[in-house]
Amino acid sequence: MQIGGAKRARRGYSFDEVAIAPSRRTRDSEAVTTAWTIDAYRFDTPLLAAPMDSVVSPQSAATLSGLGVLAVLNLEGLWGRYEDPEPLLAEIAGLPTDAVTPRMQEVYAARPVDAGLVAARIAEMKAAGITVAVGISPQATARLAPLASQSGADIVVIRGTTVSAEHVSTDGVPLNLKKFIHELDVPVIVGGCATYQAALHLMRTGAAGVLVGFGGGASHTTADVIGVSVPMASAVADVAAARRDYLDESGGRYVHVIADGSMGRSGDVVKAFACGADAAMLGTALSRASDAPGRGAHWGAEAWHPRLPRGERHLTPTVGTFGQVLHGPSTSADGTMNIVGALRKAMATTGYSDVKEFQRVEMVITA
Repeated sequence: MQIGGAKRARRGYSFDEVAIAPSRRTRDSEAVTTAWTIDAYRFDTPLLAAPMDSVVSPQSAATLSGLGVLAVLNLEGLWGRYEDPEPLLAEIAGLPTDAVTPRMQEVYAARPVDAGLVAARIAEMKAAGITVAVGISPQATARLAPLASQSGADIVVIRGTTVSAEHVSTDGVPLNLKKFIHELDVPVIVGGCATYQAALHLMRTGAAGVLVGFGGGASHTTADVIGVSVPMASAVADVAAARRDYLDESGGRYVHVIADGSMGRSGDVVKAFACGADAAMLGTALSRASDAPGRGAHWGAEAWHPRLPRGERHLTPTVGTFGQVLHGPSTSADGTMNIVGALRKAMATTGYSDVKEFQRVEMVITA
C-alpha cells in the first residue's frame, strides 16, 4: 500500500481484526490437550508468565508452576536488587499516577542487581521443585546469563523491546547471540521480534524459542515514545512462516514461536495460537490475580528506564486467584478468567486435538 510518494507499507492486522472460523468437525473439550514441550521441559499449558515484578516473584513462580505455567523471574527487577521488595511493591501499587514514573526510576536505580541475591532467588525456586526460568535484558545478558546458568536456572529468556542476532553495546563490543547461546549450558528463549527476517536471524542463533512482540502490551508505550509497533496477528503469522522455512533450512530443527503482548483476554490468547504461536507469554492477564505480587498494579521493565521510560503502571481490577484466571471456574463473561478453558473450548469447537493442529485453523479478517 502506498503511504506517499516515497514510502510503501504492508497492511498489518491486530488480534482485534481477525477471528477464527470453525470449518470442520467438533469434539469434546475433554478430548483435547494443551500440553507444551520445549527442549527437555514439559508443561501442562502452553503459557509463560512474563518477567515482570507485578506478576512473577519466587513465590508466585511456584504457584504458577503448579498450575502448568512456566513463570519467568526478572533478574534485573526488584527481586534481584532488594532482600525484601514487598514494601516497595506495595508502595508502587499505591502511588498516585503522576508520581509513579519518577519514583519507580528512583527505586530501581537505588540498588544495582546483586549477584548474591540472583543466586539466592534461583536457589529458592529450585528448592520449590519447579522449572526455573529467568529473564534478562540484552544489555545484561553477558553478565547475568552465565551467572544464572551456574546458579541452576533451567531456561534463560533474553527479552527486550526488540532484539537482534547481534546486539551492539555502548562500548562497541557486539553480543554475538549465536556464539553466546552455543556456549551457554541451558536453552535460551530470545526476543522480541515482529518480522520474518528478524525472526529468521534469531532462529539461526540456536535459540530454543523466539518471542514475538515488543516486551509487553498494555504495560508499554513503545509505539507512543519511539514509534515502534507491529500488529500482533500479522507479527505472529510472519514469525511462524520463518519457523517453517528455518525448519527446512536447518534440516529439522524446530524453534518455538511465543507470542508476547497484546493478549489481555482469553480470545486474544486463542487467536495467537491460531496465527501460529506455540506458546503465549502473559502479563496483564495474570496481573489481575488476587495473589499476583503487584497487588492490583501492573508494570514492566520499560516503565522504569532511567532516561527514556516506555511503559506505565496500570491498575488492573482483581478478578480471582491465579487458579481462577487460568483454569476457572469463571464468574465473568469478558475473557479475563479460565484462559486455559477458553483455549480448550476453541480447539474443541474447531475440531483440533492439540495446539500444533490448531495452528491450521481457518481464520477470517473482520476489520
